[in-house]
Amino acid sequence: MWIGVVLVVLAGAWGAYYFFYYQKPASTLDSFAQCLKAKGAKMYGAWWCPHCAEQKELFGSSARRLPYVECSSAGQGSRQTAVCNEVGIKNYPTWIINGQRYTGIQTLDALAQNSKYKGEGGKP
Repeated sequence: MWIGVVLVVLAGAWGAYYFFYYQKPASTLDSFAQCLKAKGAKMYGAWWCPHCAEQKELFGSSARRLPYVECSSAGQGSRQTAVCNEVGIKNYPTWIINGQRYTGIQTLDALAQNSKYKGEGGKP
């Protein structure tokens, strides 16, 4: 019985930590994702790519607003889409921001700096 209570308390504490400290407020990340899109930034990735999923997780529910381009709609090992071939995408995720290419998972701070984001305090 006590073990169950302890597990519930630990789960609640972890949930509170995740909600209040790990997750950024949705409105801030919504505006950041929209700003990236407005500036012409693009995130190229594949639905099966675990690193792309990690990148999207940094945006939480705001990931739906990212300027995302799917490069492998037919699955892993299939041919890359023409739009991704045209810009020379070799790795996922790849961001193109202000004409510069950034491969791999980018932190929110790096994306803000590379896009010259001027949101709340200049940080996402």
